[in-house]
Amino acid sequence: MATWDKALISQYGGPGPRYTSYPPAPQFHEEISEEECSRAIAAGNTARRPLSLYVHVPFCSTVCYYCACNRIVTANRGRAAEYLSRLKQEISRRAAQVDSQRPVTQIHWGGGTPTFLSDAQITELVYYMARHFTLREDDRGDYAIEIDPRTVDQARLGLLRGLGFNRISLGVQDLDLRVQQAVNRVQPYEMIRQTMEWARDFGFKSINTDLIYGLPWQSESSLARTLEQIADLRPDRISLYNYAHLPARFKIQRQIPDMALPSPDEKLAMFVRAGRILQDAGYVFIGMDHFALENDEIAVAQRNGLLHRNFQGYTLHGDADLLGFGVSAISQIGNLYAQNMKSLSQWSDAIDQGHSPIEQGYLLDRDDQMRRDLIMRLLCDLYVDMKLFSEQWQINFPDYFVDALGAWVEFEAQGLVRVDQHRLVITDRGRLVSRALVMPFDRYTQNEARHRFSRII
Repeated sequence: MATWDKALISQYGGPGPRYTSYPPAPQFHEEISEEECSRAIAAGNTARRPLSLYVHVPFCSTVCYYCACNRIVTANRGRAAEYLSRLKQEISRRAAQVDSQRPVTQIHWGGGTPTFLSDAQITELVYYMARHFTLREDDRGDYAIEIDPRTVDQARLGLLRGLGFNRISLGVQDLDLRVQQAVNRVQPYEMIRQTMEWARDFGFKSINTDLIYGLPWQSESSLARTLEQIADLRPDRISLYNYAHLPARFKIQRQIPDMALPSPDEKLAMFVRAGRILQDAGYVFIGMDHFALENDEIAVAQRNGLLHRNFQGYTLHGDADLLGFGVSAISQIGNLYAQNMKSLSQWSDAIDQGHSPIEQGYLLDRDDQMRRDLIMRLLCDLYVDMKLFSEQWQINFPDYFVDALGAWVEFEAQGLVRVDQHRLVITDRGRLVSRALVMPFDRYTQNEARHRFSRII
C-alpha cells in the first residue's frame, strides 16, 4: 500500500512529465510526415499488431471553468454534423492503409463531450467504424466512452451498451454544490448515483469516475465527503486529478477567482487524506492519479506485470497500435507518435483538401525506445530486472545508465527505491512520487525547464 507522506510530496511533487508517452510531448516537432506515418502503419500490418482507436469529439454544450481540454463550447448542434462528416473521411482514408485482419482490442471516445452527439450520430459513427475496422463482437474488447452525466438518461446508456461500449467514464469532479457552482458544473449526487445504477443494470463491465482536487471553495473536509460518497457507490476505478490553475494560458479559468482556491498546503492535505480514504475503502493506488478496486483488471495486470501506459493512461493494451482520429488526437504507431492539428479550422481544411491532418510528432530512435521501455516498466510494474533488460537491449545496464543510478543512491537512502543485485524496485513509500523517481532516466527533462510541465502532485 502506498505511503501518504506530506513531507515526501513536498520534496518530490514538483513539475514533471505525465509519461503518457516517452519522450514527453514537448519533444514533438513538425517534421513528422504522412509518409512516415504510412510506413509505421505498414510495419504494424506486417507485425499484425492489434489496434486501439481513439476518437476525439471536441464539443461541449456548456463550459466548465476549470477545463484545459481541447474543446469547443457551442449550442449549435449543426457543428457536430459537419465534424462527423470530416471525421468519417479521416477514418476511411486511414483505414485504407490498415490490414483489415487486425482486430480492434480497444476503443476510447473522449473530448470535449462525446455525448454531445445525438443518438443517431453516435450510432452512425459506431457503424461507420465497424465497416472500416474489425471490431470485436464478443464483448471482450475494452470499448470506452467518456460521458457527462447531464447528457445521458437510461435510454441513452442502453443505446451505448447496445452499440458495444462496455466501459464508461463519468466526469464528476466534486459533489459539493458550492464547488460545482463555482466551476459551472452542477450535477447532484442523485444524478451520479442513478447514472451508475443504470450502467450496472445494462451490464457495463467497468465504471470510472473522474474527480479533481484543488478546485475553488474545495476544502479537505468537503473533498473527503465527496470521496466517501463516491467510494460508497463502488466505481471500479477512480481518477483523482490535480487542478492546475493557469488563467494566463486557459482564458476560461479567469472565471475562477484566486482567493477561492485552496492554498498549496491545503491541496497537499486534501490529496494525502484522499489517498488514505480511498485506500481504506479498498482501492489500490495504481500510480499517477489512478485508483482501482483490487479485483479490477488494471490492478490485477499490475500485480502480474502486464500493465502499460499510453495517451489514454493505464491500459492493458500496450501491444496495440493506437490510431487517433479528430482534432488534436494523438496516434502511437510502433515507434512513431503523430498528433493531429489542434485548431479545428486547420484540421477541417486539411480534411477538406484531402491532406494529412498531422501537425507534429516524434520518431523514436533506439535510445528513446530503450528508455521508454524502462520508464514504462518502472511506472507500471514498479520494478525492472536489470539483467533481463540488459540481455533484451544488448547493453550493460550499470554502465549505460550510470548517471541515473547515481541519482537513485539518494532515493534509496530515503527508502523510496531498492537496488538489489539485479533489480530496481520502487517501494511502497516511493510509489506515490514514482514520476519523480523515473525522471533521472529521462534524457530530455534533465536538460529542459521543468516549468513546462504541471506538478506531479
